Amino acid sequence: MAATARRAGLSRTKVLTAALQLADREGVEKLSMRRLGTELGVEAMTLYHYLPNKAALLDGLVELVVSAVRPTPSGPPEEWPRWLREFAVRLRAELLRHPGVLPLVASRPARTADALAAVEEAAAALGRAGIAPLVALRIINSVTTAVIGHCLAEADPPGDTAAAGTGPDLTGFPVLAAAAAAGLGTPADHQARFDLVLNTLLTGLAGHHPAPRPR
Repeated sequence: MAATARRAGLSRTKVLTAALQLADREGVEKLSMRRLGTELGVEAMTLYHYLPNKAALLDGLVELVVSAVRPTPSGPPEEWPRWLREFAVRLRAELLRHPGVLPLVASRPARTADALAAVEEAAAALGRAGIAPLVALRIINSVTTAVIGHCLAEADPPGDTAAAGTGPDLTGFPVLAAAAAAGLGTPADHQARFDLVLNTLLTGLAGHHPAPRPR
């Protein structure tokens, strides 16, 4: 099996990248080792040299997304809302690039060593700002969940063939009609809603967890 994998020029990263591309096109629910093997031109059994089972494949996809936008703590410890904001913006962009794995990221926690390392680094940076480990994880999860929820509402699922402009009939709903006429559901509206949620969330979190005063 290893020799076959080498002849095919495969690696764990290449397999996961192909899986991500397949999920982007067809949705993660259609992803299987057999389908992925066909995509890569090898037997499904060859893939088990890199990923022992379907669960490992799904965990690897979450790792791929998380690692691409891992938080990058920088500056004084009390500036954690700034780098968390930067992380949230990058995460949204990455998830919208890969709508096929959005449901997976929403439902599957980080499990691989690389994905957990990204979370550990962010939590440690919050710890340097005087925030306890459990609270640090709550903050990280709150920001991540808010971003994922926004993206689930914003993204077009793979294979969605619904015609544009086929929204509900708003006759008799003047407030909703006015909002629709003003740009509800447009890219600018999605951006404004994302900014509103993120600004409100980070302001509230920072207010609840101010930086400790120097002694």
